[in-house]
Amino acid sequence: MKRLLFLLGIVIVLNSCERNAITGRSQLSLVSDGDLTSMALVQYKDFLTKNKVVPSGSKDADMVKRVGNKVAEAVKKYYSDKGFPNALDNYKWEFNLVDSKEINAWCMPGGKVVVYTGLLPVTQNETALAIVLGHEITHAVVGHGKERMSQELAAQGLGALGGAALGADTKAVDIFNTVYGVGANYGALLPNSRKQELEADHFGLIFAAAAGYNPQTAVDFWTRMAAQGNGQKPPAFLSDHPSDEQRIQKIREFMPEAVSYYHPK
Repeated sequence: MKRLLFLLGIVIVLNSCERNAITGRSQLSLVSDGDLTSMALVQYKDFLTKNKVVPSGSKDADMVKRVGNKVAEAVKKYYSDKGFPNALDNYKWEFNLVDSKEINAWCMPGGKVVVYTGLLPVTQNETALAIVLGHEITHAVVGHGKERMSQELAAQGLGALGGAALGADTKAVDIFNTVYGVGANYGALLPNSRKQELEADHFGLIFAAAAGYNPQTAVDFWTRMAAQGNGQKPPAFLSDHPSDEQRIQKIREFMPEAVSYYHPK
């Protein structure tokens, strides 16, 4: 019986994989985009009520919204140019700055983005912020969080959940919050694979460049980020990311393609 269940589980997993239109990589998909977006909206609204949002009208909050919307428009155009004009129709972009010393940022399915004030002294300028937002938005639009959540659901035997059941199941909600970093501190985030992180670096550079930001700023930014650890725990934003040397090496390899999208505006 155990062997039968094991084989059945393998069949379910194999039949639940889909090829990503942009990266070309096969990903496990046990939850629908619609279910995930609905769940994201609930958790996002809850997060905003429990944290101090920097109001519009302040210099930093307006910068986050301005840069975020430029990158979002570039992402939309990129997908359209690749032949997928409707792929992000369920994304209703929203960018908020939250008052927190944590050096972090994240993007949920559906385009709900949060930047922590603790990140801004490290980004130092709009261009580096665009690099971060391009990276985090890539995680969302190419389904990295969905992939990680599907893997964890499968591991905990929750792969059959969907719709209202997904949002009502305590374990599923906990998995979602740790995947997307909602209220999580360092060490609570489920790990991205190196492949996912390098994909986020790759396409994040392209999206930032297409939005009119010089992607070559990325090397200096990631160098500053690496220095934040000071030999101790790295910032949450860097947890389980590739080594500093590997990241910068790969960014340099990605740079010619990214620069081809860069047209100063």
